[in-house]
Amino acid sequence: MDRRAFIASVGGAAAFAAMNANQKADALEAAMAQELEQVVVKSHLFTTFGKEPQEWPRNPYGRQPLGENQVFLMGHDPRLPLMSDKPTLAEFFEKRFTVTAHLLQSARLAKMNGLSEKAILACLLHDISVCGFISADHGYFGAQLVAPYVDEEVAWAIKYHQALRFIPDESVGYSYPEAYIRFFGEDYKPDPYIFRDAEIAKNHKWYMTARQITLNDLYSFDPNVKVELEDFADIIGRHFKQPEEGLGYDDTPSTHMWRAMIFPNKFL
Repeated sequence: MDRRAFIASVGGAAAFAAMNANQKADALEAAMAQELEQVVVKSHLFTTFGKEPQEWPRNPYGRQPLGENQVFLMGHDPRLPLMSDKPTLAEFFEKRFTVTAHLLQSARLAKMNGLSEKAILACLLHDISVCGFISADHGYFGAQLVAPYVDEEVAWAIKYHQALRFIPDESVGYSYPEAYIRFFGEDYKPDPYIFRDAEIAKNHKWYMTARQITLNDLYSFDPNVKVELEDFADIIGRHFKQPEEGLGYDDTPSTHMWRAMIFPNKFL
C-alpha cells in the first residue's frame, strides 16, 4: 500500500498525527484489507429521506429539515441486502461484512498450519468487528461480539490478539511488523493498556491461541488466494452456537451489536 494513499485515507497528515499508535495500527490493517478486496463498505453511514437517499452528515442532529412527506429511515435500508428473519453468521458474511477475504485467508493459513479447530475459528473471526462496523479497539469489540456464541478460549484469543500484534515473540517466529515501522514511524509506542494486556496474555494458559492469530494474520493479504466461507462450514457448525432466534434477535449482551449491523443506518 502506498504511504501517501494510506495517510490520505485517514484524513490527511494532521489526522494521522493526532492518532495514537493503536489507532494507527487498526487503521493500517483496515486499509490493507480494504485494498485487498476493493469493495465499497456495505454498512456505511447513510440514511434515506423518503424514497431518495441522502448522505448522512457527521452530526446526525445537524442535518437539513425534513421536507413534506419525508421521514427518517427507521428500518431496512433498501440499498443493502435484506437480512432474513433469523440471520446466521454465514448470512452476515454474505450481506453485511466487508473485506472478508482477509479473514478467510487467515483461517485457511491456520488450517494449513494444523491448528486446532478453535484456533482456526478464532482466526476466521479475529477482525469481525472491523468487517462489521467498529475498527478502533477491534479485538475487544470483536471478542464481545462473539463471546455468547463461541468457546471462551476463542473470544479470549480474539480480544488479546490486538495487544499481541505489537509484541514480538522470537520463540515462535513473530517479529514486530515491518509495516508498522514503515507506516507509523520508528519512535512511537502503543498505549499503556496494550503493554498491560500483552503481559496478561503472555502469562495466560491460552496465550498461544491468541499468538497464533498474529502468526496467521500478518501474511494473509494475498490477492491471488481465493477462499470460500463454505470451506469452514463444518468448523462453524461445531464451534459457533447459532441462536435459534437468529443473530440480533436473541437475548445476549451482544445482541444489540448484531442488530446494529442488520440496520446500520437506522436513525434511532
